[in-house]
Formats: sequence, structure tokens, C-alpha cells
Amino acid sequence: MPAPALAAGEQPNSLAEISGYNNFYEYSTDKKAVAILASNLQPRPWQVRIEGEVEQPLTMDIDELTAPKRQVERIYRLRCVEGWSMVIPWQGVPLCEVLSAARPTSRAKFARFVALHDPARFYGQRLPTLPWPYAEALRIDEAMHPLTLLATGIYGKPMPNQNGAPVRLVVPWKYGFKSIKSIVAIRLEESQPTTTWSQAAPSEYGFYANVNPQVPHPRWTQAREVRIGELKKRDTLPFNGYADQVAHLYHGLDLVKHH
Repeated sequence: MPAPALAAGEQPNSLAEISGYNNFYEYSTDKKAVAILASNLQPRPWQVRIEGEVEQPLTMDIDELTAPKRQVERIYRLRCVEGWSMVIPWQGVPLCEVLSAARPTSRAKFARFVALHDPARFYGQRLPTLPWPYAEALRIDEAMHPLTLLATGIYGKPMPNQNGAPVRLVVPWKYGFKSIKSIVAIRLEESQPTTTWSQAAPSEYGFYANVNPQVPHPRWTQAREVRIGELKKRDTLPFNGYADQVAHLYHGLDLVKHH
């Protein structure tokens, strides 16, 4: 499924904007410092394990994930829970292809993602800013949706360190904190996993984290956003503009209660 076209007047952010303003708590809470600090990431060698409720556990090398024949290009909006947004031209592998190769069992209801834990490399992990390692999760139907991407690059180039090299999750209809960086393991599980932000601030960061302008963060509205590189605010779109593709996943679910 190709991503929907951008609205009239929307353009991708520049590579400088995308790579120069980053949340990457493993390094720092200072978005502009991350690009400097992440110079030590060393994204090769690197492997990603697919394990848990699968019939065929896999360990995939980053060179396998980045093979040109596997890559797709997707231009997606990225909406941060903090109220800013970007438009990013990603390349990567649809997550559904990777998970299908591991043959999920009938008990696989959720996918849990785990980032690298290496305080020697990740300066931010030397502090108790968050419970480490960073972990996120999706329902299995969200993980298998064709818009969900294991991103390995931007603008036709390998993923910049500060953007989550060498491989990160991109779920364009959810707030950016769901898009975990520097993934080393994907574990399919039967029960809903605990995630980093639901541990750190459960009243502020729900499990679903679907972009919803009608559900404010406890400390600010989510109705408007600032596109990086612009001055005027714009309206936030339900599901970040991907409602036609994903709203059916939540039919009958109270998206205020289950935010």
C-alpha cells in the first residue's frame, strides 16, 4: 500500500532540518545536541532479532535489511507529541514483510520493540531519565499494517545516527515517541507489553498514541502543530492524515479512553 499523497502545499523538510532537530533520549534531552553526541553510534555491525511467538525466530543483519531490492520509499508526516511536525522521505522495509518471514503464531497479539542498551555509547542511558532500554509496542494488526515501516534511511542515504541509525520504527499515524530508534529486537507477545513512556508517565503517554487533535496532552492542546521550518501553526489531522488507511483498526474502540 503506497502512502497517501501529501496535501497541496506540503513539502518534505530538508535533510538539514530532519537531521538537526531530534528527540533521542539515549543521548540527550537537547534536540540540537543529539547530532553531535550521536557521532559515536557505529551502526555497523548490527543485527535485529525477531523472537517470541514466532515459528521461525530470525536474526537479521543490517546489510540484509538495507539490501536495495528490499527497500521502499515513503514520504510520511511525522507528528511529535510535543506539538511539532515534519515531512520526511524515508526508505526502508515494510515491517509486515519482516514479521511474516518469522511466521507469527496465533498467540502473537502484540509486537514489542527494544532499542540498544549501551551506556558506554549512549550517554543519556547513564542517567535515570527513562527506564532503559527504550521499549515500545504495537498491536499485531498495527505492526502488520503496510504503512508501518522499519526505516533504514532518509533522502536515499543511510539513516543518520541522530535519527536512529541503523534502523528505526516509523508508524506515521502515531505520535513520534512510538517510533523507537536503534532497534535490536522485536519480540511478539500474547499480552500487552509495558512500554518506556507508559512506565515513565502513564497519565501523559497512552499505549495507542494515535494522533488525535481532540485529545489534549495533560499539559497542552494537540489541536494545532508547528511544522519545522514554518512560522504559522496548522491544524493537526486525525491519525496524522492517515485516517482513511488506519481508522478501521480502531472500530468500536474509545479513542479518548484508549489514547
